Amino acid sequence: MTSLVQRKAVLGLLAQACESGARLARACAQIGLSARTAQRWQRCAGHDDGDGDLRASPRRVATPPPNRLTDAEREAALALLNSEEFKDLPPSQVVPRLADQGRFVASESTLYRLLRSAGQLAHRRSERAPQPRSRPRALVARRPDQIYTWDISYLPTDVRGRYFYLYLFIDLFSRKIVGWQVYDSESALRASELLTDICCAQAIAPGQLTLHSDNGGPMKGETMLATLQRLGVAASRSRPAVSNDNPFSEAAFRTLKYRPELPLRPLQSLLQARDWVARLVYWYNHEHRHSAIGFVTPEQRHRQIDRSLLNNRTAVYAAARDRHPRR
Repeated sequence: MTSLVQRKAVLGLLAQACESGARLARACAQIGLSARTAQRWQRCAGHDDGDGDLRASPRRVATPPPNRLTDAEREAALALLNSEEFKDLPPSQVVPRLADQGRFVASESTLYRLLRSAGQLAHRRSERAPQPRSRPRALVARRPDQIYTWDISYLPTDVRGRYFYLYLFIDLFSRKIVGWQVYDSESALRASELLTDICCAQAIAPGQLTLHSDNGGPMKGETMLATLQRLGVAASRSRPAVSNDNPFSEAAFRTLKYRPELPLRPLQSLLQARDWVARLVYWYNHEHRHSAIGFVTPEQRHRQIDRSLLNNRTAVYAAARDRHPRR
C-alpha cells in the first residue's frame, strides 16, 4: 500500500504532466497507475493542514489549440459572413463561393463555430426551420435531359382568392430550370403546350425523356397524356396522397419563394409575375450554388463543366492546408 506522502508525490507529478499538455490517462499509463485510481486519490484527498495533507490538484484549464485563428482573423471572417454579399448565406454556401474566387478564409466548421460563438447560428433567411420528413425512393439521372420533374405553384395576387400559377420544369441531373411560365389558370392544355416547347428547345428525341410529377389534375389530364404519347415521353408519378414524392420541384419552389427579391406585397399583374420569375430563374440557373450538386450552379452542371470547377476548389483547399497544416 502507498502512503499519503507517496500519493501526494504521484499526484504532484501527474499535475505537472497535465499542465504541460499531457492527458491524465497517458500520464498514468507511463507510471503503471490506473487513471481511475488517480482520480479516486484526488477525490479522497485529506483536508488537514498536517504533513499528510493530500489535497486534490486543481482542475486543469483547457488551453487553446496553437492552430486556432487569431483574433484579427476571427473578426475578419465574422465581418465577411455579415457582409452584404454573404449575410443571407450559410457557411456551406460561403466557402465554395470564396474558393471560386481563389480565396480561403476558414473551413466550413470553423465558420459555423464563429457564428455560434457570436450568437448568430440561426436561420439566416426568413424560411421556417426544416422539419423531419421520410425520404422517398428517388429517381436517378445519369446525364442531362434524361429525367425532368415538374409541378405548379400558386403565386398570390392583390385579389383575395385569385392566384397566378407558376409552371416549372426542372432537369433532375443538373437541377436546372429548363422551362417555366406563369398563367392565370391551371390546365393540362397549357402544361402540354409548355412541355412541347421545352422538348423542341432541348432537342428531346422520342424515348429519351421521363417526366415525373405528382397526381394533380393537369398532370393526369387527357391533353397532357396525349402530348406525352405524341412526344415519346415516359410518365412517372408520385404515390397517391404522398406529398413528398416530388421533392425536387417542391425544393425549387421553396428556394425561389424565399429569395430577398420576393415582393413583400401580392403581385398585381401577369407581367409583374413573369418579370419576377424570369429574374429568379436566371439567378437560380446561373448564380445559385446548389447543395445537391456540389455547390455549383445548375447551368454549370447541365453543361458538364462542374468537374473542373470542383477540381480547382480542391486545389485551393489543398493549398490552404499546406499553408496551415495543423488547422
